[in-house]
Amino acid sequence: MSEQPSRYTRSFGGMTGALIVTVLVVVAYVAWRGLFRGDAEVEVQPVDWQASVGLAEQADFAVVHPSELPAGWTATSVDLAAGDDPRWGLGVLTDDGKFIGIRQEQTSSVDDLVETYVDEKAEQGDDADLASGVTDTWQTWSDDGGDHGFSTELDDEALLVYGSAPVADLEAYVGLLTR
Repeated sequence: MSEQPSRYTRSFGGMTGALIVTVLVVVAYVAWRGLFRGDAEVEVQPVDWQASVGLAEQADFAVVHPSELPAGWTATSVDLAAGDDPRWGLGVLTDDGKFIGIRQEQTSSVDDLVETYVDEKAEQGDDADLASGVTDTWQTWSDDGGDHGFSTELDDEALLVYGSAPVADLEAYVGLLTR
């Protein structure tokens, strides 16, 4: 039997042309879809942080928490682990949508918390005198990205209040803390 030649000629130029057409079609589709797609608004789901405080107290873990949240502020996340490695975390959004978090851990140092939650290269500032139900003296931290933090040590626990919220909001939050 003899082989019959293919019905069309294959060439590098033809393959390159097909690839260009395919890429143009994909780019046109993505651009068209982008024109009719709005920004998706994500509704924040509040969490019951007071229930976690109650659970911690039942486990003999005295967590540092706000006595209340200011009007318009929403608790969005809670992290609680009791036992051999107790830790506590609470994430809050201010009425402007800025984040404030609190971390309390027994097995971590303040420096570890700052490195994890503020920045690896956070700079320590002057100590701040902020009245709260926990302590009145706090170390201050900041990074180049606009995050700030206030830290202290309570007995054998490290405590950090941090976030992207304005310093005035962080200070107000620190003033609400109790144990």
